[in-house]
Amino acid sequence: MATPLRLLILGAGQRGQVYASYAAAFPDEAVVVGVAEPRQGHRDALATAHGVPTERRFVDWTDALERPRFADAVVVATPDDQHTGPTLAAAERGYAILLEKPMAQTPAECRQICAAVDRAGVLLSVCHVLRYTASTRALEGLLGADAIGQLVGIQRLEPVGWWHFAHSYVRGNWRRTADCGPLLLTKACHDVDWLRHIAGAPAKAVAAMGGLRHFRPEQKPRGATSRCLDCPVASACPYDAARLYLGRARAGQWGWPVSVLTPERRVDAVEDALRHGPYGRCVYACDNDVADHHEVLIRYRDGLSATLTVQAFTPLARRQTRLFGTHGQLEGDGRAWALTDFRDGSTSRIEPEEHAVIGTHADGDQALMQAFLVALRTGEADHVRSGPAVSLETHLTTFAAEKARLEGRVIPLPTPPAPGTPPRPR
Repeated sequence: MATPLRLLILGAGQRGQVYASYAAAFPDEAVVVGVAEPRQGHRDALATAHGVPTERRFVDWTDALERPRFADAVVVATPDDQHTGPTLAAAERGYAILLEKPMAQTPAECRQICAAVDRAGVLLSVCHVLRYTASTRALEGLLGADAIGQLVGIQRLEPVGWWHFAHSYVRGNWRRTADCGPLLLTKACHDVDWLRHIAGAPAKAVAAMGGLRHFRPEQKPRGATSRCLDCPVASACPYDAARLYLGRARAGQWGWPVSVLTPERRVDAVEDALRHGPYGRCVYACDNDVADHHEVLIRYRDGLSATLTVQAFTPLARRQTRLFGTHGQLEGDGRAWALTDFRDGSTSRIEPEEHAVIGTHADGDQALMQAFLVALRTGEADHVRSGPAVSLETHLTTFAAEKARLEGRVIPLPTPPAPGTPPRPR
């Protein structure tokens, strides 16, 4: 039996916990040997769960990476504005790298990361988990079998969910463009990447519209206070933090999103976090500025076009997609595909099996981790579906889409360089 691959987790937040949980679920494949996280509660919770010794529990990622190399791979799950530093340092020290999306907050930093891993000859996998789901794999098979003829257009909806948007993009870590980047980058670079994967061609031009319509001070209801726990009109508000967080805590639902507020599984700890922390604020009295709705139009180099809608004001659901072909249409809900065949008028449903014990993106998180570890163990980088070159390309498309939204114009995109031979993992 092969020795489990050793993982150093940088960032013990929700995403770091998900990737670390792979080692708990599949101990023959991976083991967590180090954790770096400035928040003691989160650091100790993850480290204790995986039996990480005290001397490998670090407050800062720099301390972890200054040590002689003691792991096979680094998982970079730090906050978005702290992706570049640890990724560059890990590459320089010869670590394989699993990098949470987005790669970085600027095009220059994304290019810097790609250059560093190429120079070091290490494996880099960007966590575009939607490429790895059973639904995506089933779609690839249908398109490869000519189920709808020539693909002409794609329509994609990312239904963020009204309370999820309030949690993450109004009260939470991704609320301010200056701190983390625009919504298209922090939330929808997944979708831009997925569209590129299905289109099978680079983007030629992009246009976009959207903005921040609702979560603004002037939308605040009459009589509302600055915090939900003291608000006399909270019961009529769909964004009431007490209902969202305390309701779950009282029902014993301690996972996300409650776990973001505090690692302590106590109702009074959640209440204290709401009274004093950012997640108890009125959504109309926050310092947020990211857009709450987006419409993106992408034209690809083979003539195919795609639209992407990112919408806060929906139920929380999986992505919804329509693919239009010359001989048929496919409609998917993130789980199954409904096929209408124009050639005989028939309809059918394709529902692939999902096998996952970790993660929140169907089976994508688990399949991504498995692919990364197989690539690392075998030295065959093509197991990774989201390597540095294509991830850089789709990030640049995302940055261009945000520029198109802000400037109100179509942004042409340069032809990306032909992909070279991927570096062989160490």
